[in-house]
Amino acid sequence: MKLLVTGGCGFIGSNFVKYYLQKHPSDEIVNLDKLTYAGRLENLKEIEGNPNYSFIRGDICNREVVKKAIQDCEAVINFAAESHVDRSIADATQFIKTDVLGAFNILEEARKQELKKSLMISTDEIYGHVLEGSFKETSTLKPRNPYSASKAGADLLAQSFFATYGMNVVVTRSSNNFGPYQFPEKVIPLFVTNLLQGKKVPLYGDGTNVRDWLYVLDNCEAIDLCLQKGKAGEVYNIGGGNELQNIELTKLVLKELSKGEEMIERVKDRPGHDLRYSLDCSKIEKELGWKPKHDFKKALHETILWYKQNEWWWKPLLREAVVKR
Repeated sequence: MKLLVTGGCGFIGSNFVKYYLQKHPSDEIVNLDKLTYAGRLENLKEIEGNPNYSFIRGDICNREVVKKAIQDCEAVINFAAESHVDRSIADATQFIKTDVLGAFNILEEARKQELKKSLMISTDEIYGHVLEGSFKETSTLKPRNPYSASKAGADLLAQSFFATYGMNVVVTRSSNNFGPYQFPEKVIPLFVTNLLQGKKVPLYGDGTNVRDWLYVLDNCEAIDLCLQKGKAGEVYNIGGGNELQNIELTKLVLKELSKGEEMIERVKDRPGHDLRYSLDCSKIEKELGWKPKHDFKKALHETILWYKQNEWWWKPLLREAVVKR
């Protein structure tokens, strides 16, 4: 199979490209990426010489670029997105362009060129927050910030292309990913790189907001399953089953790096900060047989170790990681 991956130089996308080529060595991947601040060719340096991998620099907001990249492909997976909540609060313009218009361009070209399957990568944040229980795929979408609203728009567009045109479209909604090659504006790499530099970690509010943590390679496996076996028009939640308050996560990171709680800096809470995310993942387990395989604490340890051993990768990014509101 020849597969177009958009946003393949980003965090989840680059991990998926490497995972997929190892799992399916006879398949081909075309990677279309704009190379924004969070997309780096260095993320894929291990496979640069792979004859089944090719790279195109381009923007999914440009229909002609998408049209050319998708030619001769049998399927497409859209990872390309602006994804940082704080940046969307500061200015949502690029989020609407990339996450909504870009997704539309991909879906429209996939429809016109009659691809066998289109997979759209979404997020649990489109549900909003929940104090008790867990979100099912049929739960109402109530995004509470510009980023999650833009992703909800793409998600619903994908479902509309199934309903209207009968396209084989599948949507995945995953919880908070972590692992190597994650840009150091996200909480785990931000905290780790701060501490490695002797800086404090900025903790929003009282730290009681809850997130479910999913190791990126578990997500890659689930996405691959959805590509191979996911049913047309369906949505699949992908969660790690590791719900933690932000303060609990912070303490785990501090412990891993032998730092005390004096390294925590309490900062003003984010506007509209969602209190808790929680996914019911029984559907993907029942229909596709997927469960996360990686132990959370072991995966967190290995992730922190990666950042300790790869300062060459993250130190040049620190200036771009600063977000001003």
